[in-house]
Amino acid sequence: MLSISLLSFAKSAVKLKKTLLFALCCLFFSSCELFTPKPEIGLVLAEHFNNKLYKKFDTVSYNQVFLEKLKELRNHLSNPKITSAHYKQNEYKPLLVTRFYANGNLDSLRKYIENSQADGFNPKIFGVDELTRLLAILNRDRFKTIEEVYPLIAELEIKTADALLRYHTFMKYGSINPRKYFNRYYIAVKRPDSVQLDSVLNTADLLAVLRASQQNNKAYLDLKKALAFYRDSLKTENHSAITLIKLNMERMRWQMPINLEEAVVVNIPDFSLTWFLKQDTLAHMNVCVGAKREETYAEKMKVFLKSRKLDDKPKNHETPQLVSVFNAVQVNPIWNIPVSIAQSEIYYQAIKDPYYLSNNNIKVYFRGKLVNDPDTIRWGRYAREKLPFQFKQGAGEGNALGKFKFVFDNSSSIYLHDTNNKYGFKLKNRAISHGCVRIEDPLQFAQLMVKDKYQYDNLRMEVDLPPLDTTRNTKYRKILAKKADTLKRFKLKPAWFATRKNVAVVITYYTAWVENGKVEVRPDVYNYDGQLWEAVKKYM
Repeated sequence: MLSISLLSFAKSAVKLKKTLLFALCCLFFSSCELFTPKPEIGLVLAEHFNNKLYKKFDTVSYNQVFLEKLKELRNHLSNPKITSAHYKQNEYKPLLVTRFYANGNLDSLRKYIENSQADGFNPKIFGVDELTRLLAILNRDRFKTIEEVYPLIAELEIKTADALLRYHTFMKYGSINPRKYFNRYYIAVKRPDSVQLDSVLNTADLLAVLRASQQNNKAYLDLKKALAFYRDSLKTENHSAITLIKLNMERMRWQMPINLEEAVVVNIPDFSLTWFLKQDTLAHMNVCVGAKREETYAEKMKVFLKSRKLDDKPKNHETPQLVSVFNAVQVNPIWNIPVSIAQSEIYYQAIKDPYYLSNNNIKVYFRGKLVNDPDTIRWGRYAREKLPFQFKQGAGEGNALGKFKFVFDNSSSIYLHDTNNKYGFKLKNRAISHGCVRIEDPLQFAQLMVKDKYQYDNLRMEVDLPPLDTTRNTKYRKILAKKADTLKRFKLKPAWFATRKNVAVVITYYTAWVENGKVEVRPDVYNYDGQLWEAVKKYM
């Protein structure tokens, strides 16, 4: 009996041990599940809706759905590479929905996008309808299983990211990069890079990003008010006045690459120059700009590219749009005549009149050496296309650059200068130059440009004007006497003067703006408005 009891006890002990071991295993696994971190999106939605369903959010299952949705939508994204890299780096977490849904910031994004119409945009280009639809589905909170939530969150996250990137870029930098659409647009406008766009997606303050995307300069805001006024007055979107305002708002969104605290702004369609120092206007004057290129330019260029004959080459003297910084003033400049002008104009003038060159103080160089008697050159022996000469017009009266040349670095050999032909400033259409900008009052311009009054007096004396400082009159009389000395042959040479630092020059193109509460409109002298509209109309 005793042996049977001991045997039964042993069996019971083994059974109890197994039971305890099973209980411990269950306790262990339940504790592991208890301490496994839940995805933040699940906790946020569970708390927001007071719905435990979202606590079942499984990261692995969601990630698979997200990757499939990203692949499906990739070709419709404005920045697919940046978007894909961002989510890969962040383990495909729905950061935007997690951070900004419950606090209402995604609704704020939607409202900002809706209000983009006031800036000339069509809100649909930012996917506002899709955002509205997806947010409405999430707001209803009618999911029966957690698997129904995954595709909705994935799509909302991806489309929110795309809307944010597109909105930020278009509002802050413009809908296009003008360098891709205009041959003579040489301004390296600021555009957002991948690092900046990734920081937008990583933001912890969505409202701050949206506020920073807005344009805040007065000229832009004035046009924005004008757009609202015209819409209310005309009761239509399809009007040339509204289109014109939209085009110039787009131009104002293009960000300049340098500091413009003090800048000389040449507006080609207005044929004017304005010197700004912060909010103050230091000078305003008329200018002459480059002539419009020939009609049917594109067709003629095709012919020229085949024939390579200069007679077939169409003319294009349009002044390029550019930005730079002044670095020198040349007084009594020498004009290094461009090859194109030598071939198309100087060549024919020299054939027609043997004394044209000497009468216009134009010197001829062959292989870098001065030709002493250019009037004896038999021009008919030389083909225009292979003209072996270089031409320079000497300083002094009759020089096409006048008495002043204002120099800044650029790749187009463009500069601002005086002119010996003042009649051009009386013309209504002053697109008459070979590309450089002629200014109406170069002496005032020079006074603002040089470093101090002493330098300005030196400059005045170089062009036979008395100094403002009368104590320097003795020096001035000596300079005049030297120039008038007929016994010693006087040769006028260019004089160089340094400019004040950081005075920018911007050559730009605006056909509409607001001045004194009124919309000012100028002719589209180079026909750029039509080109720009073709590029941006799909966004407007």
